[in-house]
Amino acid sequence: MSQTRSRRRLALAVPVVLSLTASLGFLPAAASAAPYAETTAQAADAPNLSYVVNTKVDHRTIASVKKAIVAAGGTVVITYEKIGVIVVHSANPDFGAQIRAVRGVQSAGATRTSPLSVAGTTDEGAVQVLTKEQAAKAESASAADAESEPLESDQWDLRAIGADKAAQINPGSSKVTVAVIDTGVDDTHPDIAPNFSASQSANCDGGVADTSEGAWRPYTVDDYHGTHVAGEIAAARNGIGVAGVAPGVKVSSINVTDPSNGLFYPESVVCAFVFAADHGVEITNNSYYVDPWLYNCLGDPDQKAIVDSVNRASLYAQKKGTLNVAAAGNSNHDLDSDAIVDDSSPDDSTPVERTIDPHECFDVPTMLPGVVTVSATGVNNVKSYYSSYGYDVVDVAAPGGDRLYQIPDTPSKNGRILSTLPNNSYGFLQGTSMASPHAAGVAALLKSTHPKATPAQLQWLLKTQADSLNCPVSYDQDGDGTQDAVCEGGKKANGFYGSGLVNALRAVK
Repeated sequence: MSQTRSRRRLALAVPVVLSLTASLGFLPAAASAAPYAETTAQAADAPNLSYVVNTKVDHRTIASVKKAIVAAGGTVVITYEKIGVIVVHSANPDFGAQIRAVRGVQSAGATRTSPLSVAGTTDEGAVQVLTKEQAAKAESASAADAESEPLESDQWDLRAIGADKAAQINPGSSKVTVAVIDTGVDDTHPDIAPNFSASQSANCDGGVADTSEGAWRPYTVDDYHGTHVAGEIAAARNGIGVAGVAPGVKVSSINVTDPSNGLFYPESVVCAFVFAADHGVEITNNSYYVDPWLYNCLGDPDQKAIVDSVNRASLYAQKKGTLNVAAAGNSNHDLDSDAIVDDSSPDDSTPVERTIDPHECFDVPTMLPGVVTVSATGVNNVKSYYSSYGYDVVDVAAPGGDRLYQIPDTPSKNGRILSTLPNNSYGFLQGTSMASPHAAGVAALLKSTHPKATPAQLQWLLKTQADSLNCPVSYDQDGDGTQDAVCEGGKKANGFYGSGLVNALRAVK
């Protein structure tokens, strides 16, 4: 399997958890009192698909709906009774429409457009592995500073947010855990092993948590994304390799990738949020979007069900004390505009170009209520050329790298982010995938400093302690005379940076 196209990615100004049903105008499906009398016949050649069925949260309703699921030709995979989400497999081509008519069902739909277990590959972009020559230069440059890690001179991102200085005051508490919901984490890496929490790790592929030994690890060395993210958050200051933003906190792994194609399906993400919440995780990092749709539109019953199910899980986690941090995206899209062209969805079959309204179609989990949305900056503290943005959508900015227009004066001269890779190696990546874990790391430092802070309070602290950044006078990155993106808002809050660049040093004072 090739590396997934994981990336990428509001905050609450007041300590209140919003209900998506209210804020996004969800309406329950039409109710029907008539149960199915017999199992619906399935077409012999119909694909076996996965579905989420979202019901009223009460035992009697859920039990009744489960009977209707079986009658409609479905097989219940798992029931998340606390949030009213049922994961189902069915080869009945009419399953979605039939189950939506059942009393108590509020939304239901397919979570993919291709059959279960269809092999495929996806690739967001190759990692640039640190060469021996680059490592030697970085180690030589870091040697002058006894408190630096061997490769830290190439970590311009730590210095950009004061994480190097913060570590000298408070590296973070081992009582705080950040769960990396991603492609898995190589917990045997010497920079990750000291801070890894196996008891808070699992594999959630398919919607059911597998906590067996090593299930949380990457399937192959090509699935490096999650290990890179984990190192950015909590690589230990142990005289080896690199350092994380919060080198004293714990990090766990919740692998949500489908091994056949590397995609992150909704049922797996639902499992991840619920698992994290039930296992005492304080913060989750979400550097991806839920497949197969880059944007899920409420007018489509399948996509609406996806938004509903993941939102229920996200809100459940928030209510149990978990802050969810997510990447804004790598498409340079204005998430507050009237129209966006999406030509990448669905990504598990044949994409079809469509124009969507981001006020009605949502990047999940990035645009869900209560999720901290993070845009990416380069070494000059300017929005990275690829980073999506949007006024009142982006909450904060963090270093994500920019290999084209913002080149640091470091030994490698590499504008990307250096972090851990599987098999005891290191490499450079860029993306809002890299920005989000920087913000999650700062949130972990805030939680370490304010252990009783709620998710909403942590969001507020993350935003109020950020360094304000003005909209650039001009954002013509390639110098062709055309603005590459338009920043709206003022210094205190704008579409490029939200409330500003996260500040690790301020988080521990």
